[in-house]
Amino acid sequence: MRIVFMGTPEFAVASLEALIKSGDNEVVAVVTSPDKPAGRGQKIQESAVKQCAMRNAVAVLQPEKLKDAGFLENLRSFNADLFVVVAFRMLPEEVWKMPPKGTVNLHASLLPQYRGAAPINWAIINGETVSGTTVFFINSEIDRGDVISCREEAITPDDNAGSLHDRLMHSGAAHLAETVKDIASGNFKKASQGSILKNEPLKTAPKIFRETCKIDWNSDVHHLHNFVRGLSPYPAAWTTFTNPKGDRLNMKIFETELAPDNALPPTGTFDTDHKTYLRVSAQNGWLYIRNLQLEGKKRMDISEFLRGIKS
Repeated sequence: MRIVFMGTPEFAVASLEALIKSGDNEVVAVVTSPDKPAGRGQKIQESAVKQCAMRNAVAVLQPEKLKDAGFLENLRSFNADLFVVVAFRMLPEEVWKMPPKGTVNLHASLLPQYRGAAPINWAIINGETVSGTTVFFINSEIDRGDVISCREEAITPDDNAGSLHDRLMHSGAAHLAETVKDIASGNFKKASQGSILKNEPLKTAPKIFRETCKIDWNSDVHHLHNFVRGLSPYPAAWTTFTNPKGDRLNMKIFETELAPDNALPPTGTFDTDHKTYLRVSAQNGWLYIRNLQLEGKKRMDISEFLRGIKS
């Protein structure tokens, strides 16, 4: 088949490389976000997917608007049989209906659970022990098209969003390449998401904003431990901390341990021995902070942080 691939971030690169290296089909073009300034120097930055496409001599399209007539004409000229989408924006009907074999998407959850922009984060925040990837046909509703295949991935107690992201990036790439091969041969089945749900309560994965990441110390300590895991290393859970000088600073927290306890001071109380631990009281226990970053400072382990506070 002739394939047009659509994606932007690093997560999508493994899938693009898997399709290119498979040799079963031809990736004739890539659609990705326009170049934009980033970082302190505001240098123009190309998306990870664009860089991969250029390394592999694949044509690159970077439309500002997906409904632009010129872009649609250019896209149509590639005569693609299938569009493949990984970590890209919502497509208008004019785009996803274009190829004769349809448009498929790789999503980092077991649909219909965790539809939305941040499935990896929310799965860990909610304490799930299993996640995975789903390949499905795109339709007019976000993440609601017919499912072709799902593949499970265990979430370990030591996982955070970063480690699960990296595993799903690679396992999902292999999953996608195999599914695309099945589509090419016609050896696949599809199922509506309604038939998969089986009366289970739906959990969603909405976009995460800065206020989403603020820690509520009135929450259960087990939830807070998962909350930190699910937002680490990016965008990171945060709270405010008062240093010995009385300055209130924002603190990002990347790693924690929990210790159930019933004899606790008011929630949100910081406690330390100034040598080995910094802990905060929550509902039903203490949350021990193991790795953090104060506003304007580098990320550090708790021992280094306490030495700096003490000095």
